[in-house]
Amino acid sequence: MPSPSVAIILVNWNGISFTRACLQSLQSLDYPNHEIFVVDNGSENPEGAQLKEEFPHIHLLETGKNLGFSGGNNVGIRKGLELGFSHILLLNNDTEVEADFLGKMMHQFSQNPKLGVLQPLICFLHEKQKIWSAGGKWQKTLGRAITLGDRQNIQDYLIKTEQLDWATGCCMLVKREAILETGLLNEQYFAYFEDVEWSLRIREKGFEIGLVADAKIYHEAGASSKKKHEEGVLSPQVFYYHVRNQFFLLRSNNSLQTLLGFIYHFGRFTLWLIYFLLRGRFKKLKAVAKGIRDGLNVKLKPAPTWP
Repeated sequence: MPSPSVAIILVNWNGISFTRACLQSLQSLDYPNHEIFVVDNGSENPEGAQLKEEFPHIHLLETGKNLGFSGGNNVGIRKGLELGFSHILLLNNDTEVEADFLGKMMHQFSQNPKLGVLQPLICFLHEKQKIWSAGGKWQKTLGRAITLGDRQNIQDYLIKTEQLDWATGCCMLVKREAILETGLLNEQYFAYFEDVEWSLRIREKGFEIGLVADAKIYHEAGASSKKKHEEGVLSPQVFYYHVRNQFFLLRSNNSLQTLLGFIYHFGRFTLWLIYFLLRGRFKKLKAVAKGIRDGLNVKLKPAPTWP
């Protein structure tokens, strides 16, 4: 594979309509040296085969079961590394892109050899002047992952060119060398905060993370998790992974272990418990309680490496 080249990874899980729209938008990319890998993450129906029929140019990888965001993306990342791509782009299937976004990001990589990860400016799909993410900062004292620009109008938000602490897995372009030195996504996380944890590890290896503000994509936001459930739109499982992985993140590195951070998040989640109790949402109550227990007690596993 000639360099520089990009393997674009889309993970599909019962979301064929979103994946189809994303693939259609990718057909207009002005950066030619890329290939698209669709990882079907154990969809209930044969969505992967259907997508391959509609878009014969894609590479279809089928997991046979739901490996989560981290496991599903790792299947694509491994294949991209195996085939020799110089860069790996993780892209949520519920996004649509501007034709020039990838070219602008690759140009930025060519200007700064210290970069390991880049993120575009991500706006809401149905409110394209409103920011979903302009990258992230890590607040060490409280162990908080803060999304910059969250829900602000583009014209009102002063976009800074300073380095980011983390990039969102919704769309992150990662240099091959950063993955080889850092390892892959931590599959123990399954979903939520795995992008923060990966970014912090990449930064620890000396790579920079940046935002390309004039590269834009648009995000449906939460398409895989926002489905009608007995106790509301978000399932109890979403709350479980959010709570558990927040504590995993605090425990994952000694430099992040601050007593204040544990107190802060334990207080937040205690308020969630009280709220779900008062609202009679007992499945979510149990999910948060289990998330706290597992987040504090389950043995942490290292992220996989390649090869």
